Amino acid sequence: QVQLVESGGGLVQAGGYLRLSCAASGSIYAVNTMGWYRKAPGNQRELVATITSGYTNYADSVKGRFTISRDNAKNMVYLQMNSLKPEDTAVYYCNAQVRSNPIPYSIATYWGQGTQVTVSS
Repeated sequence: QVQLVESGGGLVQAGGYLRLSCAASGSIYAVNTMGWYRKAPGNQRELVATITSGYTNYADSVKGRFTISRDNAKNMVYLQMNSLKPEDTAVYYCNAQVRSNPIPYSIATYWGQGTQVTVSS
């Protein structure tokens, strides 16, 4: 019904930068919160950043380095990652809370397939 597709991951040296993109498609009436999460091998999935129309929220570990933004007309969310560190290495997942129909009212959470980010020393 709703699909999220991430892109922009890759291999970069420490101190470098990457820009992740996530495109939402399918049965979309409205999108509430969108965000990025990441999971390193052996670790739990953790929140990186979220965004609503009026607020942004960042994990302490990425504040000042990462910037989340969205394009509501295109149903897309982005994550600009600067000053990357080896500890940023993980699979990054896009997340969105989506309302598909005006009636009945219902909201569901969707996840993308993930994109690999690897930061070398």
